[in-house]
Amino acid sequence: MYSSKNVYVSILHILVCCVAFLAAGVNFNSVQAQGITTSVRGTIKDAVSNEPLIGVSIFVPGTSLGTTSDVEGNFSLKTTQAITKIQFTYLGYKAKTIELTPGETKVLNVRLESDAKKLNEVVIKGRSRNYSNKNNPAVDLIRLVVDNKNKNRLESYDYVQYQQYDKLQLALTNTPEKLRNNILLKRYDFVTKNIDTTTLAGTAILPLYMQESLSQQYYRKDPEKKKTVVQAEKKVDFGEFVVINSYVKHMYQDIDIYKNNITILTNQFLSPIADLAPTFYRFYITDTVVVDGQKLTELSFSPKNETDFLFTGKLYVTMDGNYAVQKVDMEVGKKVNINWVRDLHINLDFDRLPNGRYNLSKSVLKSEFAVVQNSKGGVYGERTVSFKDFKINQAQPASFYEGDPLVKAEEAERHDDEYWASSRHDSLSFAEANTYQSIDSLRNTRSFKRTLDYATLFIAGYKHAGPYFEIGPVNTFYSFNPVEGFRLRVGGRTTTTFSKKMMFETYAAYGFKDEKWKYYLGGTYSFSNRSIFEFPVRALRVNYQKDTKIPGQDLQFIQEDNFLLSFKRGTNDKWLYNETYNIDYLHEFRNRFSFRVGFKNWKQTPAGSLEYLKAEGTAPAEGTTAPNGSEQIENITTSEVRLELRWAPHEEYVQGKLYRFPIVNRYPVFTLRAAAGIKGLFNGDYDYQSLTLNVTKRFYMSQFGYSDVITEGGYIFGKVPFPLLAIHRANQTYSYQIQSYNLMNFLEFVSDQYASINIDHCFNGFIFNKLPLIKKTKLREFATVKVLYGKVREENDPEVNKDLLAFPAYATGLPTTYSLDKKPYVEASLGVGNIFKFFRVDVVKRLTYLDNPGVSEVGIRGRFKFDF
Repeated sequence: MYSSKNVYVSILHILVCCVAFLAAGVNFNSVQAQGITTSVRGTIKDAVSNEPLIGVSIFVPGTSLGTTSDVEGNFSLKTTQAITKIQFTYLGYKAKTIELTPGETKVLNVRLESDAKKLNEVVIKGRSRNYSNKNNPAVDLIRLVVDNKNKNRLESYDYVQYQQYDKLQLALTNTPEKLRNNILLKRYDFVTKNIDTTTLAGTAILPLYMQESLSQQYYRKDPEKKKTVVQAEKKVDFGEFVVINSYVKHMYQDIDIYKNNITILTNQFLSPIADLAPTFYRFYITDTVVVDGQKLTELSFSPKNETDFLFTGKLYVTMDGNYAVQKVDMEVGKKVNINWVRDLHINLDFDRLPNGRYNLSKSVLKSEFAVVQNSKGGVYGERTVSFKDFKINQAQPASFYEGDPLVKAEEAERHDDEYWASSRHDSLSFAEANTYQSIDSLRNTRSFKRTLDYATLFIAGYKHAGPYFEIGPVNTFYSFNPVEGFRLRVGGRTTTTFSKKMMFETYAAYGFKDEKWKYYLGGTYSFSNRSIFEFPVRALRVNYQKDTKIPGQDLQFIQEDNFLLSFKRGTNDKWLYNETYNIDYLHEFRNRFSFRVGFKNWKQTPAGSLEYLKAEGTAPAEGTTAPNGSEQIENITTSEVRLELRWAPHEEYVQGKLYRFPIVNRYPVFTLRAAAGIKGLFNGDYDYQSLTLNVTKRFYMSQFGYSDVITEGGYIFGKVPFPLLAIHRANQTYSYQIQSYNLMNFLEFVSDQYASINIDHCFNGFIFNKLPLIKKTKLREFATVKVLYGKVREENDPEVNKDLLAFPAYATGLPTTYSLDKKPYVEASLGVGNIFKFFRVDVVKRLTYLDNPGVSEVGIRGRFKFDF
């Protein structure tokens, strides 16, 4: 069972980089760290019981610097500010202050003494039982925060502008001893020099990837418009194979505590100050503090159900009547239904502006991934975003907001180290600063290139055959089907080393049953100064293909002759031999609108048991190739011009070797296709026109999961035979296909006008997480319904117009192809996902047209899906 490779295969790219580091040996000159860093880490425990203390407030007096201890009592804090002391406070314990020396690295074992007087003021019983929202001052305070959310957001201003610095790093993690004593790593000086032991307490990290950007952000309230001007950009470059930037950006989205839902690692978490927060969270007032003369109330919060997509932590609320958030420190619990994540922590700091309002000044998201939860090794990711130079209600000219919402300065990627040193909001650590030079040198080594070459073969299916050509995809080299029998194929394409602006691609295949050769030859030329794969694409494609195809099979992100798709259910013997000439031009704009215009000449010849027979004849007798008195048509040729308009607002994607994988967001995607057949042009047999509109959208429903909704409608104008009608997407494989009908047979239904809706809902474990035993499995529930309604007008119905081609039928005369005039086609399914963290199984039920021959009423289908 197989389906399209998900965009989340990019996580494998990160792991490949880790392997490459272990397999390659290079010596590097260290890059000196910028600035003097004071680093403090250690463990906080009860002075009597020696038990670790969770959630201890650790801060530098007189500053906004601070953190909290984790579930094991560990903490870590580093800064380039000249600090001389650090303070520890915890409800029920005496505060403790420790002197520091600026620039030193210090490990502390802190022991806090209990304060009985404070403990008497706290009712511990309320945390575990008898919790109620009614008459709860903490809940009353949260509701005040919710009521004042709109006025405390940046969007409350008419105009806002500020500078934003964004830094993201990915690193390999393990214990310091294992990294230093590893047999492979001992040979490599650059590894031991670049190990960082200050970021994570008790864990060493080896940075693999870094990206930074400095931008100016502008916002206008009415009419609402945002604009980003990227002033500087810098990132580690692994080459064309490892495409990390877009996917990492999607994983580490902006954290806005004032939104009801916060998207992290492709999942939505309910904010602790969401409108419905009191329904899902427990709140407690745990302390009051004064910062810069401002009284703050400390609110602790935790999920009512530990398996829901919720946070645990503390937030500080101003008591000046604005009820704004001044600081947030929260994390994701271990029992939340999320894959691969060992730890996820968020810190948000808000600074007070001259007008008395608080705005976000710094956001830090830290996460650690591991294939095996209890293993020491893993991958660490950290995104830090800082904001400064706020300017409130200073209007820009209206013309400033016109054009692309994202503008990058021409010199953005050409700034030197001196510019970055003076422009960063905070200096890099030694390990971070050394990452750029380390990876740049590494990617040019033979061993690293060899490792990536084999990784490309394993993940993307291509293998380099010299610098200018690569062979693949390997999963199409062997397949089988009823028409061709055993099929062998070999092919490849040129690389970007050969040319970034031009690519040639070809393959040849041979079927040992039909003893026919199939082949393909194509070329693509980019009219921009970028690669043909780099957004926004402006490219011309020309190709010729002679090959087989199943009518009605329309696959996404996978080759039709993929070996795993050779296994099919039921009868699958109605095929086509296609010969096509195609030319099209694709033009994409930065606002995610694109158009494609082209021309296609297509000759289709029936193969297998499929025949093109005139309707005025009778059904063929068994064993004959031509029916009694009927006319058999050898092939059909069409010449058509095509136009496609597509708009995908805010779309991001990961560019693979074969396909561009879109990263799903909350915005709809509109695709309008139009085609016109021209009779007599290059032997075209028919005049016709067609229109198709497809709209897809993901609806997020917070704790109840999300729904992917696909709607489509189409209409064909003109008189055409059934091969030119809309042959609805069927699926006779054992894989579960989202946009196909999984219990419909190939060529079972055709229409000249139709409308459909597919709803695929993922509950994200909302139900299973409530069941005592099942919740430990972290399984996820799916429910799907697909409805298709269509019809065939009389002018295209061979029962009425006998000069048309007859619908395909068995030798007995029983038809195998139908219209949808009587009722819609409906199928529904219930599925269980996240099996072994990457597999989904659905039980599919067909609800209509059960009397059609050769159909399956119930089926089990599977699908691979890598997701967090």
